[in-house]
Amino acid sequence: MVLPHGAVETPVFMPVGTAASVKAVPQHLLEELDAQIILGNTYHLYLRPGHALIERMGGLHRFMSWERPILTDSGGFQVFSLNKLRKVTEDGVEFRSHLDGSKHFFSPEHSMDVQIALGSDIAMAFDECTEYPADRERARKSLGTTLLWAERSKRHFDAHKHARVWDERFAGQTPNLFGIVQGGMYTDLRRESAERLVEMDFEGYAIGGLSVGEPRELTREVIAETLPYLPTDKPRYVMGVGYPDEIAEYAAMGVDMMDCVLPTRAARHGLLFTSEGRVNIKSKKYAEDQGPLDPKCECMVCRRYSRAYLRHLMTAQEPLAAVLNTLHNLAFYLDTMRRVRAGIAG
Repeated sequence: MVLPHGAVETPVFMPVGTAASVKAVPQHLLEELDAQIILGNTYHLYLRPGHALIERMGGLHRFMSWERPILTDSGGFQVFSLNKLRKVTEDGVEFRSHLDGSKHFFSPEHSMDVQIALGSDIAMAFDECTEYPADRERARKSLGTTLLWAERSKRHFDAHKHARVWDERFAGQTPNLFGIVQGGMYTDLRRESAERLVEMDFEGYAIGGLSVGEPRELTREVIAETLPYLPTDKPRYVMGVGYPDEIAEYAAMGVDMMDCVLPTRAARHGLLFTSEGRVNIKSKKYAEDQGPLDPKCECMVCRRYSRAYLRHLMTAQEPLAAVLNTLHNLAFYLDTMRRVRAGIAG
């Protein structure tokens, strides 16, 4: 997959950098981990520091000193998660900021304007994320809204995507817009959503509305039922999943892109992923364990630090704990994808 800021080998896992920062990890270490592409979020960057400020600073890449590709989520999921702080109409979503309670309005056109101002390589169409559980009538109504917003997003994006060229090296290159498949847990609605989006001819397609509380078996079923209706010659992206074994499984099913906050969030709570299974590094049994976190891992953390030291950092609440734990978890996820790519290549 070739993007304005570089080529991305797929299947790929994207670390989540919600507010222009992958939590606890500076950009030069992300490069050492060989993160090919990261994810930023329109809603959070719109609220703070503001897309207009980032635009004045030369776009998101320059602002955060990251020259590799960036995908920006449309903000639809974050607005969905506000629950009682939002009001959805056909025009868009009125919501109150989780920061200060101020009132804002996101339409598909506004989400596109914000993402164009940020200058991401991949922008996402504005969608309504259907909650779980949702009955069929609710899922169909939500799908209708998402399809209407997808048309408006694409129309506005295509008309304005040439408005920003942040770097003369990328003159003539434009960002990509992906559509998002919704439809709740109803496979026929998912099919309808996918087929309608393919007719709109996006540069890529995402499967959204997952990891919203449904059982993981149902997540897998929805992905398996939806993928056949999405073209194989364009990127297929499953949003917000999952555990290491799951991302490997979804990649084997034909998913090209995935993202999840799990490796960074779990790391901050001391939950680490290893070739031997999950490790709760806060456990007392590691207090005098001089071995590496994962003997099969070659990451910078496992090469240097013992389990005992990592446990000490957690129990002492040292900020370095979040840094080292996150570095390892991201390395584990990225290595998982490298192994999957190598297996596909034969």
